[in-house]
Amino acid sequence: MEPCIIVHGGAWDIPEDLWDSHLRGCSAAVEEGHSFLQRGASAVDAVEAAVKVMEEDPTFDAGLGSFLNADGEVEMDATIMDGDDLSFGAVAAVQHILHPISLARQVMERTQHCMLVGDGALRFARSIGVPTVPHESLLTQREFERWQEIKRRQSFEDREFFDPTRDRYSPRGTVGAVAIDSKGKIAAATSTGGTPNKMAGRVGDSSLVGCGNYADSKCAGVSATGWGEPLMKTVIARRVCHSLEDGMNVKQAGDEAIRYLEDRVKGYGGVIILDKDGNMSYSHNTPKMAIAGIGAGATIFKHI
Repeated sequence: MEPCIIVHGGAWDIPEDLWDSHLRGCSAAVEEGHSFLQRGASAVDAVEAAVKVMEEDPTFDAGLGSFLNADGEVEMDATIMDGDDLSFGAVAAVQHILHPISLARQVMERTQHCMLVGDGALRFARSIGVPTVPHESLLTQREFERWQEIKRRQSFEDREFFDPTRDRYSPRGTVGAVAIDSKGKIAAATSTGGTPNKMAGRVGDSSLVGCGNYADSKCAGVSATGWGEPLMKTVIARRVCHSLEDGMNVKQAGDEAIRYLEDRVKGYGGVIILDKDGNMSYSHNTPKMAIAGIGAGATIFKHI
């Protein structure tokens, strides 16, 4: 199998002055993940490496640059999944961790559990020597000012970020990656800081298997991004895989899932898909979606 990888940096109405930063961030991530695959590393290694690049990039809503919750704190969600045996690890509402995706992998590989949340996830991180960071090191001026503005307005709805009747969109840079390695293993990873001004303890789709993330080496890998609650209601990542199992190709499966998301629950978002034969695609109903991929023959593509 020729290794392939695709990443996303969020689906929203990305302003033109931010296109370059989103494309640079996605390109750096996909190249890092692909370099792991070329050295013979597993798909799990590749997606973790790719997502870590984006967690360190304040362009995106993951790790550094995450949105602040209603209490002015950073709480993050992440999932990583191994498509060979369907094992996965997830963390939710975790604080003080620069790379939630790496902590999610440790949950998968070093515990008997699939998900740890909040303080329990943080205590696990400290028990195995995962570095923790002060809240301030994950805070950007951009997000602090956004939080202050929301507090001044004294109102906020998630739908504001995806309602096409509005002329103001704000960043929704959840990140994700899907890869297939030379042995045919598919892995997927998704990481996010969630939504601005969310209630403390709110968990979105990114840490929930089948919703924001899914991988099955017998079928495909999917990472989703967008308005989390509708993505959860439709279990969108697993829905894409069901459509592939029913005979659709990757483009058809992605488009069907996004149509259903909008028609059934008025949701907005996007998905990236990589199937067991190395075919990759993406679908979204937001104005823009930041994507980069390296396919067969090391062919590189970018989209926004």
